Amino acid sequence: MIDQVGGVPRQGIKILVPVGALGAGIKAAYVNDGLQSGIHAIAMDAGSTDSGPYYLGTGRPKYSRDAIKRDLRIAMLAQATAQVPLLIGSCGTSGCDAAVDDTVAIALEIAAEDGLTPKIAVLHSEQSYDSLYAKLNTAQISELAPSDSLTPEILQSCAHIVAMMGPEPYIEAVRAGADIVLGGRTTDSAVLAAVPLMYGAGAGPAWHAGKTAECGGQCTTNPTEGGVMVTVFGEHFEIEPLSKDNSCTPRTVYAHLLYENSDPLRLVEPGAIIDVSAATYEAISDRSVRVFGSQFIPQPYTMKLEGAGGSSFQTIMLVGIADPHVLADIDGFITRLHAAMVDLISRTMGDAVGDFDISLRAYGWNAVSGTGPAATIPPPPEIGLLFVATAATQEIATRIAKTCNPYFFHFPHAMNVELPSYAFPFSPAEIERGRLYEFKLNHVVEVSHPMELVRTSWIDLRTDAKEAVNAQT
Repeated sequence: MIDQVGGVPRQGIKILVPVGALGAGIKAAYVNDGLQSGIHAIAMDAGSTDSGPYYLGTGRPKYSRDAIKRDLRIAMLAQATAQVPLLIGSCGTSGCDAAVDDTVAIALEIAAEDGLTPKIAVLHSEQSYDSLYAKLNTAQISELAPSDSLTPEILQSCAHIVAMMGPEPYIEAVRAGADIVLGGRTTDSAVLAAVPLMYGAGAGPAWHAGKTAECGGQCTTNPTEGGVMVTVFGEHFEIEPLSKDNSCTPRTVYAHLLYENSDPLRLVEPGAIIDVSAATYEAISDRSVRVFGSQFIPQPYTMKLEGAGGSSFQTIMLVGIADPHVLADIDGFITRLHAAMVDLISRTMGDAVGDFDISLRAYGWNAVSGTGPAATIPPPPEIGLLFVATAATQEIATRIAKTCNPYFFHFPHAMNVELPSYAFPFSPAEIERGRLYEFKLNHVVEVSHPMELVRTSWIDLRTDAKEAVNAQT
């Protein structure tokens, strides 16, 4: 793990972070303003597991291609103007090979359209079954709570497995002359910490700055107002928004440590723990904050493994209910309706249905919490009731929904009363969600060095352009 201190320019190492995630909406004017301050790199994250396992399971991005291309064009033009490295981690949301390659294709489109000729390093960190099976056999993979021990069967059930990179692959790429580095799955902090570490900034401040700025404007008073600039020194870092109308305060900066951390004072990264328990936060203007006291504690180098694979299929239906009799006894109504549906499926579809599940979720009552409100809370004026059928195939899930359709839309609050009709917003009512995906891995793998599970390839458009000119002459 790189832990250099010294040789840092007096003005510090400036990293422009234009947005929290590529595709979320870069504001070009703020980026252009930030370029005037003499930056050393542009860096940002492009992925997450926040939105669930679908994106890793399928290799598809969360954001639209148009949104990714728009943001990437702004970033690539800024890189060409400033002539500093552009680093993007966890491309395509999941950072699997297919997602990275999609982002590379977009970058090449932009380069062709705008006449750009960058040297691009591509970092892949998707893992094969065979490579991880060897690690498993030598007890180099261990589980993270609350996961169980890894088995070959779990490995085989994954459609894609990625290993989370640290900063070292990015540093190697920049040192080798990369203008742009498009990386697979990477810790958010590592992408931002890489260039400061390369220049010899303090490891504790570099990592802490990366963690603080990982989500762009989330560490400011107005998170929707663009990205941030971090400046890393030997013993501290400073952070301010790109927008002149936005601010960082000590509270907004240290509060971001609560994001995605079970322990906000000890940040676990590849090969290190960043201890910020003694950190101090000082406002140095009405817009910027200085942070001292972040400590880098070396650890054995491991990489987190994320894996996802397909499972069952779902079909959903939605209904709105404003019947006062139902609303006066929501829990009882849902219990009776669920029991009636399960009985109906068992009687009409028999053993052919296989393993199935019917879930009813009352939005406006307890769909989010899963627990009923206090007895003193009055019933809501209406609820949205979501029906979810889960089965081994899409065809069976939809058959379950169609079979339950009359009950779902006309089930009375009590027997021997006129059948109601609840408000259904869509026709047909059944909406096929497709295959479900599950996270299968929450483990760490030991590596002999940070590059062991990383593959680097190059696309040099500068060379291609020269060769094209030479061929013409």
